[in-house]
Amino acid sequence: MDRFEPGLLELPNYLFPKNNPDGRGPFYKERTAKPELLKHIPRNYSRYGITKEIFLKKLKQLSRPDVVLVTSIMTYWYPGVFKVIELIKEYYPDCPVILGGIYATLCYSHAVNFSGADYVLKNFQVATLLELLYSIVGIPIPPGQNLLNSTSLKQLDCYPYPAWDLYPKLDYVCLITSRGCPFSCSYCASYIINPVLEFRKPNHIIEEITYWVRQKGINNFVFYDDALLVNAESHFIPLLQELKKKNLNINFYTPNALHAKLITKPIAQLMAENGFKRIWLGFETSDPDLQRKTGNKIDNSIFQKSVKILLEAGFSPEQVRAYLLVGLPEQSFKSILGSINFVLDTGIKPYLAKFSPIPGTTIWKQFIDEYKWPEPVDPLWHNDALLPYYSNSINYEQYQQLKMLIQNFKL
Repeated sequence: MDRFEPGLLELPNYLFPKNNPDGRGPFYKERTAKPELLKHIPRNYSRYGITKEIFLKKLKQLSRPDVVLVTSIMTYWYPGVFKVIELIKEYYPDCPVILGGIYATLCYSHAVNFSGADYVLKNFQVATLLELLYSIVGIPIPPGQNLLNSTSLKQLDCYPYPAWDLYPKLDYVCLITSRGCPFSCSYCASYIINPVLEFRKPNHIIEEITYWVRQKGINNFVFYDDALLVNAESHFIPLLQELKKKNLNINFYTPNALHAKLITKPIAQLMAENGFKRIWLGFETSDPDLQRKTGNKIDNSIFQKSVKILLEAGFSPEQVRAYLLVGLPEQSFKSILGSINFVLDTGIKPYLAKFSPIPGTTIWKQFIDEYKWPEPVDPLWHNDALLPYYSNSINYEQYQQLKMLIQNFKL
């Protein structure tokens, strides 16, 4: 996924990638044939990331590995995961492949049956992975070492930093300071992927941030916690207090959405003082009935109060955004329109996040019953981009109408 891969930059049709203020930007993509399942969808289908030729060239530069580990993220990206495994198997036919990650966790049977991987691991099974690696490589586990009960494997701060240093050019770094979420929203799979809520120590997070500033000159850091503000008194607030002392002159972003009900004046002030440039709030809907049915984590008055606190702390209306879900079961076009107007009335703009049906979530059964989809459902249908083409509550033209309403609104 390296946007600055030299092989890509040499392609005649590839322009030098543009960056957003936070350092992120669009990935290289190539149009490819649509899967048969999606032939009727009037949109292009593309593969993102480096080309097959560049990928194979990189494989050729490596010595034969003992084992290859493949991760996965969005469930509907599985065709790319399958292609990676296929190419590895072609080049190293006798090399075991282990597949893990989000897709492997949420669609375990699908991954086992169709991925081509020799082993599929779900959830965060680090001990199981290590035992498997010992077995494959043929090294006995050290006497007296019980990996399944290892204390170090259960502590987030014991793991090395993500290997961002493998990117020759790096404009931002993603941070995860905790794992899991105490809420069980009906549409969210966080509690399935990470059922235990765990936190890193603030001083370890400071060390990681400082490391990337000094080693790579990173100025932009993006928090990807599912519940960044939970237990803020012992986690987020001490982290920001120490960051303020460091005076690193760096920028922070929260695209994974903060829980609006946990925004307080001290937290907002510390975020403003520490260079937070864009705050995303999770709101989903202003419909009280839907709020209760989807998790009851927010209500309208709390959201209004949170926005007010952030604006009073010095954030401009352009710096604060709220996610609104579109296409929930039982959600009407009128309800979505009402939610948009409610957010606009608070002085900030919403961002429309299309609902993505995820197996294992509370809302999954309700969703497939509403659309009469027989199980098993191909993970391609989890793609939120498809929602305006099958939704009972909103069509493509209505969706574009709502987007234009937000885009044309002047703060």
